[in-house]
Amino acid sequence: MPASPIIAPSILAADFSRLGEEARAVEAAGADWLHIDVMDGHFVPNITLGPDIVKALKPHVKIPFDVHLMIAPVDPYIEAFAQAGADIISVHPESGPHLNRTLKLIRQMGCKAGVVFNPSTSPSVIEWMMDEIDLILVMSINPGFGGQKFMRSQLAKIEKLREMIDATGRDIPLEVDGGVTPETAPLCLQAGATALVAGTAVFKGGPSAYAANIAALRGG
Repeated sequence: MPASPIIAPSILAADFSRLGEEARAVEAAGADWLHIDVMDGHFVPNITLGPDIVKALKPHVKIPFDVHLMIAPVDPYIEAFAQAGADIISVHPESGPHLNRTLKLIRQMGCKAGVVFNPSTSPSVIEWMMDEIDLILVMSINPGFGGQKFMRSQLAKIEKLREMIDATGRDIPLEVDGGVTPETAPLCLQAGATALVAGTAVFKGGPSAYAANIAALRGG
């Protein structure tokens, strides 16, 4: 289990009327990354943020922007999010016909490239292209809405992906998103995760609670 996992609060759970303040508050509370969920109402059944919001948030914090694109087709939007300030751009294998090409495009734009696994997506999708990947994100819920219950079936997938990462000898963050709480976080870390996305578990209680909420996810 890693000594201190990366904590990436999901801005989707923040107060949308004061996003800049919320981003600054979680950074001050100890967040490592800011996780930004982008949904198009087509690939997933919800609509959230666009590149203009990412650009507006960027000056407020110094921590990396971890942008998760739930968009199909995804390739036409990568440049806009890269220019808006994304540091990591993660995509689903199902969001375009050529995952390898998409990852190369993300890297050409100066960002780190991530692959996201829906609960039904097999780790074998990336077996022959581990060298192109800078982040792996396992969805422990079905993407589209926050507040869903953690799917324990995904722990075995985390274990499998940890084996695949270790075999490369590279330090690829293995991130988990969905139903992450102080109760489920240790399960993810024991399975091999090194980064945790949390929305409700971080933002509940308002800014005065953020530091304690983040510490609880780390096991402190």
